[in-house]
Amino acid sequence: MAVRTVTLVVDAHHHFWDPAKASYPWMTEALAPIRRRFGPEDLRPLLAANGVDQTILVQTISSLDETREFLAIAAERDFIAGVVGWVDLTAPEVAEQLARLRSRAGGTKLVGIRHQAHDEADPEWLGRKEVRRGVAAVGKAGLTYDILVKTRELPAALAMVRDLPDMKFVIDHLAKPPIASGAIDEWAARLKPLAAYPNVFCKLSGMVTEADWKRWTVRDITPYASRVLEWFGPERCVFGSDWPVCLVAASYAHVIDVCGQVVGDLPSADRERIFGGNAVELYGLSMPVPAAAERGS
Repeated sequence: MAVRTVTLVVDAHHHFWDPAKASYPWMTEALAPIRRRFGPEDLRPLLAANGVDQTILVQTISSLDETREFLAIAAERDFIAGVVGWVDLTAPEVAEQLARLRSRAGGTKLVGIRHQAHDEADPEWLGRKEVRRGVAAVGKAGLTYDILVKTRELPAALAMVRDLPDMKFVIDHLAKPPIASGAIDEWAARLKPLAAYPNVFCKLSGMVTEADWKRWTVRDITPYASRVLEWFGPERCVFGSDWPVCLVAASYAHVIDVCGQVVGDLPSADRERIFGGNAVELYGLSMPVPAAAERGS
């Protein structure tokens, strides 16, 4: 994919972390190759090399401290257009938590909230009264909610979206379909209904890590991505790298190329949306003049 042909390129999903400073329960032994610090100094050269103008930094653990740190990092880096952080959605004072975060340095870059719902023992966690109240508070604050689920939790996600039509949602990583096994029917049956709601977007992210890390091909990924494109349309699909998680299966450049391949021969206006414009709409970004445009490329 010639990403520089797109006027504005936004990587709508990446992370930073430092295992020397925090514990990451999801970072299993299989992820040992990426169990080290990844920060802005690691990502910036990749953005420049691949024509990416802006990014969205996304939470990795259930930690207000991490969210505060991410906002501080974003305050000092122009390339980070927004932060998807974490708050305790079960707490009665979610609105107050959000207000405090927004009052901090970088607080204006808080654009969304996320929780690892797929790690909860209860598949109906998103349907709990206190959680639903917390998600509603996120919407009332004008923020987007990132839905991090697998097939098991999609019915609860659907019920949540149905009950909160006045806020924006985005499904991370295509709801993590079982690409490695090739299974598709149950995932498809549960994800497709969410596309009926115009306030729900879907990230074309995390695909390579749901495939066989060592043997995947674009052909393995395409059936899943093509369905998402059909259901949500190019106006509600959003590119994200999921860097540095993606590194267990592909380089940053390779992930961009794969997304370009699965998108296929869409009109240029649709590619503009997927690789930039939709992220701006989804997260309400105030974007500067794109770096690529400034370069005249």
